[in-house]
Amino acid sequence: MIPMKSDSAWRGTSDCRQCGIRDMALFADLNEHDFGLMHAPIDDLEYAHGETLYAEASLSQGIYTLRSGMVKLVRSTVDGRPRIVRVLRPGDVIGLEALAGARYDSDAVALTPVAVCRIPLNVIQKLASRSPRLHTQLMSKWQRALKDADDWLADMNFGTARQRVANLVLKMRSPSNHEVSVLFSREDMGSMLDLKFETVSREVSRLVRDGVMEQLDKQGRMYRVLKPEALSAP
Repeated sequence: MIPMKSDSAWRGTSDCRQCGIRDMALFADLNEHDFGLMHAPIDDLEYAHGETLYAEASLSQGIYTLRSGMVKLVRSTVDGRPRIVRVLRPGDVIGLEALAGARYDSDAVALTPVAVCRIPLNVIQKLASRSPRLHTQLMSKWQRALKDADDWLADMNFGTARQRVANLVLKMRSPSNHEVSVLFSREDMGSMLDLKFETVSREVSRLVRDGVMEQLDKQGRMYRVLKPEALSAP
């Protein structure tokens, strides 16, 4: 296959030059020579709330960078129950396990409407082998993803119901504005925290009633954190 010119490869069907999360995304440190190695375009895709980007155990075809929205990673427990193991936000890389195995190890499902860039696996493999910068960045993101997954499990699966919900509120604060926390459906929160729907709803309502946070929208997805110290209290 004839290599694409660097400008064409850079654009693909996604305009990486104009990407709002360019500095956070996977290709932040690449130069024009690196992109001259590409043989396939980067796909610019959108998914509606509830749509699946890929399924657990499906053949891995590429990795994704999340431009907007939130994506949940879901695995099945031994008894067949779905369990959210991590929530990804803009700038995160989805499906890094594709670099080491032939199949994805979880379902990736849109928690909200999302926009992603899908990078073919052969592009990543070629760039990683020829660009020390990307190889180093891939390893760094992989290690960070593993640590984040461990942190999610540690923070979300221990303590009282109130502590679990409080930890989630803290973790879901906007990176650009720590006063605002963006949550999701109570069913999804329960799946992540290993709590019943009713328990999650009760604890969220209690935090609002106690003045720890205030609801900003009708759907109960956005909250302003008024007393972060109360959320951190044991």
